Amino acid sequence: MHARAIFIVLLLIALGAYQQFGAKSQNSINGFQFVDKMGNIRKPPNVRDTYQALGTYAVIDPKGNELHYTYASPGAAETYRQTGKFADGTVLVKEVFATDHAQLTTGDANWASGTKIWFVLIKDAKGRYPGNPLWGDGWGWALFKADAPDKQVATDYKKDCLGCHIPAKSTDWIYVQGYPVLKSK
Repeated sequence: MHARAIFIVLLLIALGAYQQFGAKSQNSINGFQFVDKMGNIRKPPNVRDTYQALGTYAVIDPKGNELHYTYASPGAAETYRQTGKFADGTVLVKEVFATDHAQLTTGDANWASGTKIWFVLIKDAKGRYPGNPLWGDGWGWALFKADAPDKQVATDYKKDCLGCHIPAKSTDWIYVQGYPVLKSK
């Protein structure tokens, strides 16, 4: 009888810890903390330290190769794996780097050098900013350049952003195939 009581107490503690962790995970998907009343998006701070890396694309271009690192707000990948969708408030940040290049003992190598731009997307499943040209198709869209990292420079997502995302329309405008952490474990 005594062992059963201890087991029940331990089970309740574990269940409470699980529920608390789950609540923190869900609450962390709040990209609207980076949006003002008018729908202007700020770049989240410390993305490399606080967001989960989703994946990297190498873009080979005669004008200059790039590496695109994409990060997601905490809990976003877990929710995507469970539901197949990005939760309302999910933040995605793509940091685009220039590259350097050299022949190394491991072969022809390219690596990230300096940040060129950041793209910030915030999932908006409710259409909160219908009059703002930076919100639509289920997302808020923003662009920040390295020479002014705190100044959002996009003016209209349809002109400034959507063109690059058209091939990914069927996956909610996101190139999910390049993000292995979104796949089931």
